[in-house]
Amino acid sequence: MTIDSKHELDALAAAFFEAVSFEPGATPPYQNIHGLFIAAGLLIKNTASTPEISTVAEFIAPRQALVDSGALTRFKEWELSETTHIFGNIAHRYSAYGKAGTQNGKDFEARGVISTQFIKTPEGWKMSAMAWDDERPGQALPAELLRA
Repeated sequence: MTIDSKHELDALAAAFFEAVSFEPGATPPYQNIHGLFIAAGLLIKNTASTPEISTVAEFIAPRQALVDSGALTRFKEWELSETTHIFGNIAHRYSAYGKAGTQNGKDFEARGVISTQFIKTPEGWKMSAMAWDDERPGQALPAELLRA
């Protein structure tokens, strides 16, 4: 693993969390997500019995609609810990994350795990896929991610 590559991957992950986070009265910079992914990149919410598989545009649209309607007034997502493995032109990041926000006037908070795949392109590292699942009864964050 090269230090430069690891720094690039750290920056991509941080940029994703920044792109989905916003404070009351602010506009989330969702459009920044496009530049983090390859054109065919996928985001997969797998928190229920059937995965929700989305392109970047399909991921942004319902979130933007919640913000535009005034239903989602605050959201923050952050990385709690991570393990990153790089081999040549591919990389994988396994992250514990937290999220909190206000939707329909009610505050919420949760934690989960994100698995992100990266590929090195002529333009630098890009995300190719991101999948996540959240904690729920009977499914807690793995101990190895809590120690990091």
